[in-house]
Amino acid sequence: MRLLLVEDDEKIALFVSSGLKEAGFAVDHMSNGEDGLHMALNEPYDVAVIDIMLPRIDGLTLIEEMRKNGINTSVLILSAKRTVDDRVKGLKIGGDDYLTKPFAFSELLARVQALLRRSSGASSPTKLEVGDLVLNIHTRKVERAGEEIEIQPLEFSLLEYLMRNAGQVVSKTMIMEHVWDYNFNPRTNVVEARICCLRDKVDRDFENKLIHTIRGVGYVLKETL
Repeated sequence: MRLLLVEDDEKIALFVSSGLKEAGFAVDHMSNGEDGLHMALNEPYDVAVIDIMLPRIDGLTLIEEMRKNGINTSVLILSAKRTVDDRVKGLKIGGDDYLTKPFAFSELLARVQALLRRSSGASSPTKLEVGDLVLNIHTRKVERAGEEIEIQPLEFSLLEYLMRNAGQVVSKTMIMEHVWDYNFNPRTNVVEARICCLRDKVDRDFENKLIHTIRGVGYVLKETL
């Protein structure tokens, strides 16, 4: 999942960005509202975490401009402002959730995951299942036919994206946009390489293959082709 973080406090940004990356997110960090707005309007994100007190453009104006331009990305507002009026204003302007500083990273992660579930309409709070393949978002474990599969963080993110879109063909571009950050070089074959590694772990020992290549189009994860 790809996330936009707009936060001007370097320590908080590093703390949040590092934690989210460890949790499997591709994170684009911007330190001011102007750059944050540019990214929000021009790049696809699954969720955005936006501070209110930002240089150049404040967070509320950023969110308002996103909504005016038809950007429906779920937004978690970060703010040191704690009053009810401040929270209500942030939610009315277009925020989806509001977290006051200081905060525990575990709570921020839980709120981000809740926003993702809400936007995707996922019925299960912790698991994705396709056939005998199970991915537990909370514990970050993957099992097939009851056997645990050891996968790397980036492979976990890739598999999560494929499973969230199970039965739908996703292109290489779509995968890059949701699994890698904006510094990724699209000319490399890293997507193909990661798909190959994932296949080796998920499908190699099973007759029923789940990850399929649709030549010239992309990839699809489904029980039968």
